[in-house]
Amino acid sequence: MLRHQQRQVLRRLARGVASAAGGSGGASGPQARASVPDYALFTQRLAKARSTILENRPLTLAQKILYAHLHDVSGMTSAPVAGESYLKLAPDRVAMQDASAQMAILQFMLSGMRQTAVPTSIHCDHLVEAHEGADRDVARSWQTSREIYEFLQAAAQKYGIAFWRPGSGIIHQLVLENYAAPGTLMLGTDSHTPNAGGLAMLAIGVGGADAVDAMAAIPWELKAPRVLGVHLRGALQPWCSPKDVVLALAGKLSVRGGTGYIIEYFGDGIESLSCTGMATICNMGAEVGATTSVFPYTQSMARYLEATSRAAIAAAAGANADYLGADAQVASDPARFYDEVVEVDLGALEPGYNGPFTPDLHTPRSRMAETVAAEGWTDQVSAALIGSCTNSSYQDLSRAASLARQASERGVRVAEGTEFLVSPGSEQIRATMERDGIQQAFEAIGAKVLANACGPCIGQWNRDTGAPRAPNTIVSSFNRNFRARNDGNPNTLNFLGSPEMVLAAALSGRLSFNPLTDTLTDAQGRPFQLQPPEGRELPASGYTPGRDEYRPLLDHEPTQSIPISPSSTRLQTLQAFAPWDGREFDNTRVLVTVQGKCTTDHISAAGKWLKYKGHLENLARNTLIGAANAALDGKVNEVVNAVGGLEPARGSIPDVATAYKSAGVPWVVIADYNYGEGSAREHAAMQPRFLGCNMVVARSFARIHETNLKKQGVLPLVFARPDEDYFIFTKNPHELVIRTQGVVGLDEREPAVRLLVDR
Repeated sequence: MLRHQQRQVLRRLARGVASAAGGSGGASGPQARASVPDYALFTQRLAKARSTILENRPLTLAQKILYAHLHDVSGMTSAPVAGESYLKLAPDRVAMQDASAQMAILQFMLSGMRQTAVPTSIHCDHLVEAHEGADRDVARSWQTSREIYEFLQAAAQKYGIAFWRPGSGIIHQLVLENYAAPGTLMLGTDSHTPNAGGLAMLAIGVGGADAVDAMAAIPWELKAPRVLGVHLRGALQPWCSPKDVVLALAGKLSVRGGTGYIIEYFGDGIESLSCTGMATICNMGAEVGATTSVFPYTQSMARYLEATSRAAIAAAAGANADYLGADAQVASDPARFYDEVVEVDLGALEPGYNGPFTPDLHTPRSRMAETVAAEGWTDQVSAALIGSCTNSSYQDLSRAASLARQASERGVRVAEGTEFLVSPGSEQIRATMERDGIQQAFEAIGAKVLANACGPCIGQWNRDTGAPRAPNTIVSSFNRNFRARNDGNPNTLNFLGSPEMVLAAALSGRLSFNPLTDTLTDAQGRPFQLQPPEGRELPASGYTPGRDEYRPLLDHEPTQSIPISPSSTRLQTLQAFAPWDGREFDNTRVLVTVQGKCTTDHISAAGKWLKYKGHLENLARNTLIGAANAALDGKVNEVVNAVGGLEPARGSIPDVATAYKSAGVPWVVIADYNYGEGSAREHAAMQPRFLGCNMVVARSFARIHETNLKKQGVLPLVFARPDEDYFIFTKNPHELVIRTQGVVGLDEREPAVRLLVDR
């Protein structure tokens, strides 16, 4: 469990340099678009795995792609056991967003490599704050984050990485438009990387250290996932969208129901879905904890590839259709070959909202009014937001625009007191939206169009309400809605829905409004009902690329220097953590027993802290500031200092952790279920390690965070009796001193560690 200590990672990086030099010599250089995948190589690898370790058993699509990317099947003696074995894989590509790329690049710089071993891209989408509107917000981001952009651009030039400037678009939309290719394997330093599963790609969210493994030609390790099959039947009703499929599924599975699984969709219902609609569904698989999600190759994918200048990939994928779908035996008897099967009748779905504060609390549209009243939720909608990486496709926006046009024709604008914001997913989407009158339709009812960036979805929203903690309700087509995530206000009720439902809420100004049954009032005072939305899967006149300045920078300058000022408050050269001393952990204090939901937002907040993503020491000041302390009746960011003579005696979590670090006192976090749910940010593992944490003991972990802890040398342990053992640590845990038994000689095949607790 501790073999991933930082120094060992560095030693493996050194080996990776030699491996890359002796192989292909690294990636061919920065790419504007993906090249045609080597399907012959994939099928050759898969055939070898089938004939040896797999004994020619039928495979799901997810299994095919994984086994086609085994680093060295010759070294395997038996078939992997899902949930137990670790696969060593060879990813085809890496994509990084600007917030997480900083730490990944700082780690890659330690490798000594001249170029990334696989095609890699950096996308500047997280550091643009939404406030005045598109161009002004992008220009301001250059003022506030120039140091970061210049650092990332220089690193991209030095190592042969494609660099997408701020304003070019959101990472997942740009990957779908340019880099996703059916049957390939990609790692992305963002939890919503699975968005590319809408193009039959196995795209997995990881921390920066995992991405660096792939960039340095080191086999990437993944615990062999189970496969959850979702059988889609029928077709969606006119008011329903693909977003409603995954909202309902999240309500059924819960935020941890997909942990350890790849979600694979199958059935006749797939043929009725667009490529971008399938991407929306895959995107939000992250909200149920799934490793990733994937659809088999369809004709709508072929159409999308052709529309986005990748006809050669479409032709090659079409010629390899057998590889890009589950085996026939799986399709005929899914219950036998999937680890679990969920049935979804698309025709029976209705629109709905998920929330507040968690993406798995699902309420169908028909029950929303009664639920709003019963729960006492604020019915007035203060802001309605559409776009983001989840729902900013041409189809999404054209369907929403059809409702906007209906309202305009009746003289209706967005309801008084409701702010309406639109975030295009890319410059290509924005430019096409403008050309085809979609942007004008939104602006006619009062919309403000924001930059092609994440913006409010990740908390980059300079929201001026005059009452920063006032209770209010917002609705969005985003993917995540943790408390205070969007605007920093813990009293903002945030609900997730489709763009169509969000626009209906914007027009009515009410969360309880049901466009299927309720009416609006036109400019003459007459009631009218919105007709079902209509939109196009793809633009009739094709996509327009937009402004040239938002095309990727593709220079490769190996002699380029990378600027990091010693006095910088935003960038800091990394120093390797001290290696494990090979002994049991001793004299470890319990810093905090976390109560309830503790996401990566709680462990390493975003928002105003995004500016420190490249400076570990400064970022560590926000460690666990959102965590509730079970021992102090749920007080947030407050703990007791148990070490006599240390200050503060009672204070914030980072302050007490810093005091422990200064005194050489190691500490542990005790956590509840699904600890580390949410984003892929490895900072949530690096910060505790930096401050002296050696273990996190939880009732259960989210997959990415558990992996990130291991990569940074923090031992993640799960209680053997989670419903009993956790409560040992809820009364005066600061008085407890922990020793371990079993860390030395830990066997991954049967990992077991005892915690010896003294007062």
